[in-house]
Amino acid sequence: METRRDLLLRIPPIIFFTLFLACGQNHNGNTSSADSTGNNAAVSAPGASALTDQDIAGAYIYLLGRELVLKQEKLDFEKEGFKWNHLIYRNPGGVTWANPNLDVTYSEAWVAVDENTSVLLEIPEIKGRYYTWQMLNGWGETLVNINERTFPEHPFGKFALCLKGSNPKIPEGCLRVDIPSKTSRVLARVELGNDAKEAVRLQHLFKLIPQGEPNIEKPVSVQLFEGTNLPGAEMFQNASEKMQSEPDINENMNGLQVKVKAVEALVNSGTEGKARVDSIIKKKGIPLLHQTLSDLGVSKNGWTRPKSVGNYKDDYAVRTAVNYGGIWANNMGEVTYFISNGNDGGSAYTLTFPKEALPASKASYFWSVIAVDAIKFQVLPNSLKRYLLNKQSGLKNNPDGSLTLVFGPKPLTGYPQSNWLPTITGQKYNLTFRLYGPSKDVTDGTYFPPGLLNKSS
Repeated sequence: METRRDLLLRIPPIIFFTLFLACGQNHNGNTSSADSTGNNAAVSAPGASALTDQDIAGAYIYLLGRELVLKQEKLDFEKEGFKWNHLIYRNPGGVTWANPNLDVTYSEAWVAVDENTSVLLEIPEIKGRYYTWQMLNGWGETLVNINERTFPEHPFGKFALCLKGSNPKIPEGCLRVDIPSKTSRVLARVELGNDAKEAVRLQHLFKLIPQGEPNIEKPVSVQLFEGTNLPGAEMFQNASEKMQSEPDINENMNGLQVKVKAVEALVNSGTEGKARVDSIIKKKGIPLLHQTLSDLGVSKNGWTRPKSVGNYKDDYAVRTAVNYGGIWANNMGEVTYFISNGNDGGSAYTLTFPKEALPASKASYFWSVIAVDAIKFQVLPNSLKRYLLNKQSGLKNNPDGSLTLVFGPKPLTGYPQSNWLPTITGQKYNLTFRLYGPSKDVTDGTYFPPGLLNKSS
């Protein structure tokens, strides 16, 4: 739900939630090969004639999750100038991409380790300000967050990032952190807060120090595609290579992988097999990402939140939807998102938090609300250059201690202008409400923000 810069090559969080909710029920009953203990069992690959349309659609959604990460890796190295084990420090405040997170400054990297080579990481001491070092694998699963919550005995200093089971030489004073993947994607976040210059200074104190030249395998071949033009049967032509290049760490995926290989064989069998797979992808695979808005997310008060983000266990359909809509999403222990979509830019809305449930009480670090248009999902231009409301916005509480936020094309009489986020008449927009360091009632699904009230009706 954050960080990718290319509007054409990712769908922002509101579409992610649409797809997230549209993926239907959990597919484990139809695709998992787990035995009664939950372990992967051996499964015989079905022949082409035994593959059902549902098998092919499920295999497509599963493999698409890996394809999206491979595509992003290709973009990062070929378009963005990434190099292995080197950090890229992003400038804060950029608003030219879809659904930007304007609360933090980002640093990004691809990390590679092997059986003999580690990478050293240095994290500065940061107090009173949110930060995290997040690493994800080639399926979009969060592998680790390094911060004072997850590593309370060693929240900063030197770390040795190592392949699990390896034995590289580790310098004295480094805490070893085992990673199950030879390659991983990094996002480091530092809260901007009241002092953006200090956040940038801290950002540049994060360091990656290679300890040699790891053996990096040749990238798997993948075609670039736009988010609105998903790949078809050609995605399966080297499906086995794509899966072998990054083992899926989640359980109960063996049955799906067997069916992916069967689809791969069908596609490579000739024109007829490829045509069948293409047809099913168009008729059932892609529509599976667009159908209902009822099953995989939870909605209340006009807001929607996902059931899981960042770590998915056996819910591969959700994982693929997240990779499609908000690649590199962190897990819900770090941040929780609520989405309100389809709001009328010409109307005035208020959002009132009662005194006993102010946003700050639901986030131990920070919160924000951002508005993006419903077509390109970019921030709404306005003369104030005000693109979000948060604790740095100079918000004023009501006399009774409650807090009212206003969304509309002009200030609303009776409410402070500091509490107003401008919208555009004639343009639909979506709101994203972020809570970093969410409280327990947020993470357990009890809490939802209050509903918007239309003051124009």
